[in-house]
Amino acid sequence: MQKRLLTLLFIPLLGIHFSCEAQKSKEKPSESYSYTSPTRDGTGKIYMGREISQVMGFAGKAWLERQSREQEESVSLAIKNLPITESSVVADIGAGSGYYTFRVAPKVPQGKVYAVEIQQDAIDYLKSKSVELGHENVETVMGTEKSPNLAENSVDLAFMVDVYHELAYPEEMLQEIRKSLKPGGKLLLIEYRGEDPTIMIKPLHKMTAAQVKKELKANGFKFVENGSFMKIQHFLVFEKDSN
Repeated sequence: MQKRLLTLLFIPLLGIHFSCEAQKSKEKPSESYSYTSPTRDGTGKIYMGREISQVMGFAGKAWLERQSREQEESVSLAIKNLPITESSVVADIGAGSGYYTFRVAPKVPQGKVYAVEIQQDAIDYLKSKSVELGHENVETVMGTEKSPNLAENSVDLAFMVDVYHELAYPEEMLQEIRKSLKPGGKLLLIEYRGEDPTIMIKPLHKMTAAQVKKELKANGFKFVENGSFMKIQHFLVFEKDSN
């Protein structure tokens, strides 16, 4: 497995497609973000002490669909442990090739899965794949860097798989996701474990549980669970805080 993971140092990590370029001259000043010289694979944009990583494009979708992914990342276990029912409304934010979208869809036959992306190529691919697979409960949504463009109080579970660390505007996105969640709605972040130096993923594409908890608490989320069943990733569940 380690040999396969080493290739991640060189193969684009697709994740979310919310462009993460830090362009100081084009952004309005914000107390939430600061800027520094970019490190390798970073944007130079800092949020709560963390440098936001660069974003890779939809051209890397073949890596997301690699046959070894299930064995490396315990995908089936992740889906089995999703806090959903057959009628849940779920949002896959940064859906990419729909690797998770189309595995979650059969779990919510009376519900819906929103596949959120901002790249037109990804949206077109997801639409075509939905028709091919016959998943009538999958709906594509064109989001933006700052919002998933989901209706308020409409989602039971939103999730991001190896996506959050690339958000160009994490604060704004979290606030919009929070609005989209129903009372008691949950947000799941799956991120490579930043605490473990043996996981051969680029450092800025990993996150520690402590950092994730800090950022989400500041944006109105209450920590619920850190699943320990995934091999190389955190399974971090948060609930919309009503306070």
